[in-house]
Amino acid sequence: MVQDSEILDEFRDYLKNERNSSDNTIASYLRDMRQLADYLDLHGGKDLQDAGEKDLNEYLDYLRRIGKSPATVARCVATFKSFYKHSFVTGRSLQNPAAGLISEKMEKKLPQILTSKEVELLLEQPECTDAKGYRDRAMLELLYATGIRVSELIALNVADVNIPIGVITCRGRGKERVIPMYTKAVKALSEYVEFIRPNMVADEHEQALFVNMNGVRMTRQGFWKILKHYQAKAHIEKDITPHTLRHSFAAHLLENGADLHAIQEMLGHSDLSSTQIYAHIVKKHIKDVYNKAHPRA
Repeated sequence: MVQDSEILDEFRDYLKNERNSSDNTIASYLRDMRQLADYLDLHGGKDLQDAGEKDLNEYLDYLRRIGKSPATVARCVATFKSFYKHSFVTGRSLQNPAAGLISEKMEKKLPQILTSKEVELLLEQPECTDAKGYRDRAMLELLYATGIRVSELIALNVADVNIPIGVITCRGRGKERVIPMYTKAVKALSEYVEFIRPNMVADEHEQALFVNMNGVRMTRQGFWKILKHYQAKAHIEKDITPHTLRHSFAAHLLENGADLHAIQEMLGHSDLSSTQIYAHIVKKHIKDVYNKAHPRA
């Protein structure tokens, strides 16, 4: 198992430094590989490097039998393809047992978005009567104003914000992009940075833009709880995640005439095809409105 540990360390470095994968992707891929390693050890005492295509397919069948979703199985296939291709290219393996694996066929679902009214309702929930309210309002406004990922939101430093110009500099997945903010977001962020944050930070040298009530950088889990709290408070029945605001940001921009390439740049998508999903969302929304509103529909 020592050999497995070494090659997983190499794989992690490859994902981080060469693929510019997100922390979430890296954690998921490594978890998939460790679980495969445990399975191989229990079923024949094999190391990861000893696995053949038959072993991988047996493990995928095992995942299906214990009720894992098609999405989970599909991600495992992607993990194994990435891992064993890297292992083969670097000479760690003499073969690529994952080359012939077939990905799960999954129903493609369009991302859920909020209506403009639902967004307004959500953003109105934080009450600016205390430090937490000002901070939460600034975070929600910024997330919807820029469409950044939650990992990018909590990674922002004070130096990444240019309030006079009304832009933020976001660094995510090996890329840097400058994103404008609308007036209300600038105002909320300005109030938080100028009047609230200085009294919240535990250390005056803290660089994090958003901090928790202990005065240190906000975590993903911390923000998730905040968002869920305001979803419940707003009585919005849709299952809102941080990505829901990102999807809503893009769809609403496109709905109001924004250029697809501009949205791609703001979202930080390397491939336009990733952004085109929002065109399908807008088309579906228009069709739904038509079917509900047209007297002969």
